[in-house]
Amino acid sequence: MVRALSVLVTVAVLWVGFDQFTKYLVVTNLHENERVAVFGDVLQFVFVRNSGAAFSFASGATWIFSLLATGVVIAIIVMARRIRSVRWGLVIGLLLGGVLGNLLDRYFREPSFGLGHVVDFISTPWMIPAIYNVADIGICVAMALFILLTVLGVGLDGRRATKLKAESETSDTEATEGEGGLASEGTAPDVAASSDVEDENSSPQKGS
Repeated sequence: MVRALSVLVTVAVLWVGFDQFTKYLVVTNLHENERVAVFGDVLQFVFVRNSGAAFSFASGATWIFSLLATGVVIAIIVMARRIRSVRWGLVIGLLLGGVLGNLLDRYFREPSFGLGHVVDFISTPWMIPAIYNVADIGICVAMALFILLTVLGVGLDGRRATKLKAESETSDTEATEGEGGLASEGTAPDVAASSDVEDENSSPQKGS
């Protein structure tokens, strides 16, 4: 558990730091709506302020997403106590880091507390038309890994569902065999006693 939580906290802190550092570089070096081609049309930096959700969706509902993001952070912190798997620690750490990265923008950037606009700057027109940031990447990668671990049947304790099922079936089999053995041991004296009674009953008949 301690190792998994250490991974979770470390990944979350590093991702938040990376997200906020890249946003700082963008805000201090680019003008709003300025476009910089990094790799032609494959990767571009475009500084925009987003009042909506991830990837600039639902702009204008900042306070709603601030509340939702706060609820997600609280839920993650509560759930973290159940995590025993390093892999799940990585997934939840990325998710927490991504959510916190954008939540810090909503709380502490302009125009006001709780209504701050998230700094987006990564543009990949060939893939999606939206502009996003490092925090969004963390959230998406976390969701992809979440689906993968769920499909593979990996629980929060790191054990696979198929393995747990096999162990359960083995335990049931051993318990059944144990009960069968006790039953066999219990019937052996009964059979011997029955044989003794039959011998006693047959002895007088032979004497007469």
